[in-house]
Amino acid sequence: MGKKIFVGNLSWNTDDQSLREAFEEFGEVTDAKVITDRETGRSRGFGFVTFEDDRACQEAIEQMNGQSLDGRPLRIDEAQERSGPRGGGGGGGGRGRY
Repeated sequence: MGKKIFVGNLSWNTDDQSLREAFEEFGEVTDAKVITDRETGRSRGFGFVTFEDDRACQEAIEQMNGQSLDGRPLRIDEAQERSGPRGGGGGGGGRGRY
């Protein structure tokens, strides 16, 4: 099982491929994904990189945090698992008093 890192403060110009290339020097990258807005398709300014092994993941966190990619200093941290199900939207509310 690989380890996933959070990569924040990405440039709008950074795409999946350039994100992957920036981290491949630390070990085998199994996935690299820049998160985009559903409606506009524009980058949301962060992404995730998954490594094959823990050592590569830790080395990337230590060496890439604060380093520049596409002109922006990166914020790197170990990714946290989502807690709980992601719900869609909020509830409508009551019908009021009769």
